[in-house]
Amino acid sequence: MSQSVYYNDSEPFVCAWLKNLIAAGLIPAGDVDERPIQEVTPDDVKGYTQAHFFAGIGGWPYALQLAGWGDRPVWTGSCPCQPFSAAGHQKSHADGRHLWPVWYDLIRECHPVAVFGEQVSDAAGLGWLDAVALDLESAEYAIGACVLDAASFGAPHLRKRLWWVAANSSGESGIHKPHDWQIPQRLSYNPPYWEASPWDEAAAKVCSVDDGVPDRVMATEKFGNAIVPQVAAAFVRAYMDCAP
Repeated sequence: MSQSVYYNDSEPFVCAWLKNLIAAGLIPAGDVDERPIQEVTPDDVKGYTQAHFFAGIGGWPYALQLAGWGDRPVWTGSCPCQPFSAAGHQKSHADGRHLWPVWYDLIRECHPVAVFGEQVSDAAGLGWLDAVALDLESAEYAIGACVLDAASFGAPHLRKRLWWVAANSSGESGIHKPHDWQIPQRLSYNPPYWEASPWDEAAAKVCSVDDGVPDRVMATEKFGNAIVPQVAAAFVRAYMDCAP
């Protein structure tokens, strides 16, 4: 291990993207692991202060920077949404792309202090959050979640998403016990008017190029699947207010 931050994604395109973002200083320096998450073991992750799974184009680490999280320990991840998206086949837990159980095994073994995640809002109705909450509570985590849309934070699009956070409920690091957990009710952060980020500017450039440009479809797909860092940052800030 050469850095304190770990990134994992199995798509070469986004792994190269992450490395470029690191080189540009837009996200923290770290190691980019290009293996499928199914091949990652607890020993591969232990020792890192922060770990970002399904890292994509780096939305979560950028959001943590916007929120002022600093170098505090944390894991993040946005599990593949296709099994639960209204645009997909909605096979839910029977879909081979349902990778929460794989990520949960790593969480259970490594027991990070705090875990942030995101999923399409349709997942709540298909039982995804219920299963996630049961798993995490069985591993002594308290979990809070709510649905937020990007338009509520000034963005020019709806982009409704399910945001969740899990915290070690054993009393370590001053985290509240489960009966004190009130994140859904206490999410009251009032963000400033929408400000463009490097992600917004890059998306505009990619989406405006000619159809003949190589990798354009893949590039726009990654922007389409990515989180909105400003919304994630608001959720993180609300958590920080609830559990200092």
